[in-house]
Amino acid sequence: MNAPLQILQRWLGRNGAWAHGLAAPLLVMTVLAMMVLPLRPWILDTFFTLNIALALTVMMVAAYMKRPLDFSVFPTVLLLTTLLRLSLNVASTRVVLMEGHAGPGAAGAVIEAFGTFLIGGNFAVGFIVFAILVVINFVVITKGSERIAEVSARFTLDAMPGKQMAIDADLGAGLIDEKEAKRRRAEVGEEAEFFGSMDGASKFVRGDAIAGILILIINIIGGFAVGVMQHGLSVGDAADSYITLAVGDALVAQIPALLISVAAAMVVSRVGKDSDVGGLIVNQMFLSSKVMGITAAVLFMLGIVPGMPHVVFLAFAALIGALAWWRLQEERRPPPQPETAPEVSDGEATWDDLQPVDLLGLELGYRLIAMVDKTRQGDLLTRIKGVRKKFAQEVGFLPPAVHVRDNLELRPSAYRITLRGVVVGEGEVFPGMYLAIDPGGIGTPLIGTPTTDPAFGLPAHWIDDKQRENAQMAGFTVVDSETVLATHLSHLMQVQAARLLSRTETQDLVEHVTRLAPKLIEEVVPKMISIATFQKVLQLLLEESVHVRDIRTIIESIAEHATATTEPTELARRVRMALAPAIVQQIYGPVKELEVIAIEPGLERLLMQALAGSGGGALDPGVAEMLTQSATAVANRQEEKGVPACLLVPDAIRSAMARLLRRSAPRLQVLAHSEIPETHLIRIGPILGEVA
Repeated sequence: MNAPLQILQRWLGRNGAWAHGLAAPLLVMTVLAMMVLPLRPWILDTFFTLNIALALTVMMVAAYMKRPLDFSVFPTVLLLTTLLRLSLNVASTRVVLMEGHAGPGAAGAVIEAFGTFLIGGNFAVGFIVFAILVVINFVVITKGSERIAEVSARFTLDAMPGKQMAIDADLGAGLIDEKEAKRRRAEVGEEAEFFGSMDGASKFVRGDAIAGILILIINIIGGFAVGVMQHGLSVGDAADSYITLAVGDALVAQIPALLISVAAAMVVSRVGKDSDVGGLIVNQMFLSSKVMGITAAVLFMLGIVPGMPHVVFLAFAALIGALAWWRLQEERRPPPQPETAPEVSDGEATWDDLQPVDLLGLELGYRLIAMVDKTRQGDLLTRIKGVRKKFAQEVGFLPPAVHVRDNLELRPSAYRITLRGVVVGEGEVFPGMYLAIDPGGIGTPLIGTPTTDPAFGLPAHWIDDKQRENAQMAGFTVVDSETVLATHLSHLMQVQAARLLSRTETQDLVEHVTRLAPKLIEEVVPKMISIATFQKVLQLLLEESVHVRDIRTIIESIAEHATATTEPTELARRVRMALAPAIVQQIYGPVKELEVIAIEPGLERLLMQALAGSGGGALDPGVAEMLTQSATAVANRQEEKGVPACLLVPDAIRSAMARLLRRSAPRLQVLAHSEIPETHLIRIGPILGEVA
């Protein structure tokens, strides 16, 4: 008994991919063969049973799936099942017309059962039942699912740009990695392709219903003609044989078609991803004691009305009333509280009462506490972990942990970000709502509360879930409250990276490099420079947004120049020259021609005289104000053009110019001539300033 099964398993193991590849072509060839070749009645019975089994399987898969993409092959399945039914109609029509004079069993046991047992052999009843099934399928189910598929396809395609921008926003905030972003982008594309395919595949179901009506009419007319003209049957005998067989054949095909139509409607009308259809129906319809109680009361009132079937109504009223009472008891039951041992204190002050200042803290209003409560589906802590991981991968060191706590002094929906106890950022978010950010130039009005993006200051609106699809289709970047807060935190960590690099983080970075390249770090820290000097060099780099990921190049450059000087500013200047290709790529990307902002020659000579001294010199306040205003205006124009704002200055004044312009134009990068790699070309853009 087991030997044939083992042989089959071994064959499938060796040839599984080959067999799977031939499955679809063989099915199509079988369908075509059934349309052309005559089939025996027992073969028809086999394929009719297979057709019903396939329809039931498809409907069960549609009922238990959790999202439409779980059944992404459904449009193709819809096409193949429709072809199978139509081919069976052609094959059964041939048998009915050729052998129908022999009696109801001429076309097989399945058609005979549907034509005699299910409708009692009365072809008029069968015709009416078939007409009702066609109306249900064609007018109700197919028409509704076709409209849903059409609207879903349009909305999905229109919402694609907004969804892609939301994925890019999550990736930029560090909430997801590149692998997850690729998966989500692929899912968005597959979703659009699926609903587009469903929009067209729904026409298969509609055409199948129309074909069923036409085939039935053709079978009735053809059966009369064949029975009366060829076999000499009377009109009554021809009607009894051929019409009964035609109606049975139509019902055999129409019931699987109805099941497939229901499955298509369930797929396109699916909303929610938490559970299957049955679970969603139970959770959303039968878990409210108020709903169950009112329903039971109405049924009870109907049950006591004279003339009504009292037993049925009162029985259902009692059943639903019991369900309502049970749900009410469940709702009143308090949630279990964790047992905590009471703290014993004698009231004396101790050193434990002295809490250190958090290096990086996040304070939340009481309405935002749910965002960090995992029991209430709060995932803010997971987002913060993603922000720290993204920061470490981009900047080059692991930032301190974010200490999250509640602050009742804040507004209920407000939050505050602190650095060493000092507030560096604050804002307000609303759980359950979405922030629609205008990336620029969108004039579509939104129904919501106007505000600004707390991270970058872009105009935005707080909207509810009903406005989300409209905002995405209009081009807004729509993000939830957790993403808004996490993005603000990520932006501030990037800006304050130098202050986040404390002595502890520096020591941890040294120990990390020691594990990777022990000889390299031992020769430099602390033999050539102290840990404090090393920390200061890294902070000077971070203050100008230079990432320290390439720690090997930084340490090698320090080792090369530490014998000549240990002054942190000079070492940072030498390290910048070593990191020049990485700095330029960080600003411009992988381009070889760099458009830079230059300084007017007269102003450049003035700045060299004022700032190039050993002490840094002093600049006239009027010139300094004119310079900062001009730099801000030029930087803004460059950003509007989509070109990085980068000022090219002589080496001697680069550091002083960077400090001077940091406050007025924080996004303006200042590069020295020696920091331009030899592989890149320079193109002079705007000219900064002019000496009167």
